[in-house]
Amino acid sequence: MKQSIKEILKGKPIGTEVTVCGWVRTFRSNQFAAVSDGSCIQTIQVVVDHEATDPGLLKRITTGSAIIATGTLLASQGKGQDVELKATHIEVVGDADPEKYPLQPKRHSMEFLREIAHLRIRTNTFGAVMRIRHSLAYAIHHFFHERGFFYFHSPVITGSDAEGAGEMFRVTTLPLNKIPFTPEGAVDVKKDFFQKETNLTVSGQLEAELAALALSRVYTFGPTFRAENSNTTRHLAEFWMIEPEVAFFDLQDDMDLAESMLQYVISFALEHCADDIQFLKERQEQEEASKPQAERSPMDLVSKLKFVVDNKFERLTYGEAIEILKNSTPNKKGKFQYPIEGWGTDLQSEHERYLVEKHFQKPVILTNYPKEIKAFYMRVDEGEKTVSAMDILFPAIGEIVGGSQREERLDVLTRRMEEMHVPLEEMQWYLDTRRFGTCKHAGFGLGFERLVLFVTGMSNIRDVIPFPRTPGNAEF
Repeated sequence: MKQSIKEILKGKPIGTEVTVCGWVRTFRSNQFAAVSDGSCIQTIQVVVDHEATDPGLLKRITTGSAIIATGTLLASQGKGQDVELKATHIEVVGDADPEKYPLQPKRHSMEFLREIAHLRIRTNTFGAVMRIRHSLAYAIHHFFHERGFFYFHSPVITGSDAEGAGEMFRVTTLPLNKIPFTPEGAVDVKKDFFQKETNLTVSGQLEAELAALALSRVYTFGPTFRAENSNTTRHLAEFWMIEPEVAFFDLQDDMDLAESMLQYVISFALEHCADDIQFLKERQEQEEASKPQAERSPMDLVSKLKFVVDNKFERLTYGEAIEILKNSTPNKKGKFQYPIEGWGTDLQSEHERYLVEKHFQKPVILTNYPKEIKAFYMRVDEGEKTVSAMDILFPAIGEIVGGSQREERLDVLTRRMEEMHVPLEEMQWYLDTRRFGTCKHAGFGLGFERLVLFVTGMSNIRDVIPFPRTPGNAEF
């Protein structure tokens, strides 16, 4: 019967007939085919009786070709595998011209593989990344489901800007070669599909707040979009966000939820993706070996993940962090690219990593940021100087989660929106939640690709999503 390679290697039903369906990675001596089906990092060796096999068929068994092999599973005499399949029947169902197939059995650069993103998933590296991505997504849903949360689908097309960033993709059906204008010279949006300006969402948070004030515990997990013209290793134009919102939660509850969620999903990956993580660990170590000592990561991949799972997160205020950073040796010796001068400084990745990797040597949660550098919906603290915000900082990557207790007081929220030039008329639906049955509530946002980046140890966020969307790149 047909089984996945993962199932076969787990059960090892020696002496039984099995059928393997997959793609040839290598074919040696016209006899030994390493076959992968993507179910795990391992391949299975299919032993072909080359003397009894048609020469025409042998020529078609090439790297990249799709085959179905049936035979007896035997204990392997060769190195590197416990079992092998002695084939009694082989069918090549999909040819791959060896002169044209780009994924030959050799090392390829990440830049080259991004150019063939439709095929790169067949490599060991990207197969491992995608399996880990799946497991993390499953673990997130499982975590929230076990705790009584409801999965809430926030809209992809929206008429609001949750972040106030203004860097949004416009959604329109107006003909670009014949845009209608009003007599005053403005674009006549009344003739557009929605009869108003609409965009792709940057966040599902505001809509999740509406749901939390009815269902108590909700989370969103969907695509979000930023039209930011950035080509860094940390930016995508299309990415996925996890955004829980919980009624009657304060900032402490919010931090507890985020910490337990992160430790749960990373523990899940360590347990269920051990082979893939080990492969990526070894891959990372090979890359690190070619770097100068000063640029190498202080921890290997597995140690970094256990660093998060095994440590209780350190919690301190933004003000306390500023004092630590201001008096730190790197700051005093001018080694920070962005010097810390005092209160109000917007922390950079180098500062966040110093707190995590050098000062506390554990994950860090920073709280109570200056209100001037945070969003309008965050609850203003007593004294009106800070807001009840929190950021979670990880080794190697810096900020991974941002959240807050939301501002539930109508008068304070209205004042903050006016101060930050958020249009009140367009946001009456949001303000209604503060008019009718308001309560304290809190939530956070976790960029899924940033989580996958951390767990896989990949260095570029374009390599942890199947088809990256970046400036000038919208292939497939």
